[in-house]
Amino acid sequence: MPSSARLDPPVANAVGAPALASASVADSWASDGPIVLFDGVCNLCNGAVTWLLEHDARGVLRFGSLQSPAAVALLAVRGAPADLPDSIVLLDATGVYVRSEAALRIAAQLGAPWSWLTAARVLPRSLRDATYAVIARNRYRWFGKRDQCMLPDPAVAHRFLP
Repeated sequence: MPSSARLDPPVANAVGAPALASASVADSWASDGPIVLFDGVCNLCNGAVTWLLEHDARGVLRFGSLQSPAAVALLAVRGAPADLPDSIVLLDATGVYVRSEAALRIAAQLGAPWSWLTAARVLPRSLRDATYAVIARNRYRWFGKRDQCMLPDPAVAHRFLP
């Protein structure tokens, strides 16, 4: 995997991570498995999270809104910028991943047939990310926007950042 597909070395540190989501809490969550951070007011992103919850048979993925204080703290602990551009973010044991690389790594967590999507890595990352950017740039226009972040169903609330 090219090192440019993840935020390594850190581009910038998030500033002002709230006390509620302290570094120790963020470290605890970060060590428990992969975390998907998403735009909490985006209908497409919320739909994707709902779909992931239904297709993550092993229940390994956890979720958080990029706008949440806990996500800001997690990104700070990992040395990633708090204001990531129009991107889904995956935090796992190996790094912080954005855009198409995050999406492919998330697919890999789901098992077959969804993990087969990782074959798209044969395409240049610039092409994958350009396609991702077109969708990200138009997501509100095409799919709409919510006034507030989604509230998870109580049955899966434990998989969401506090």
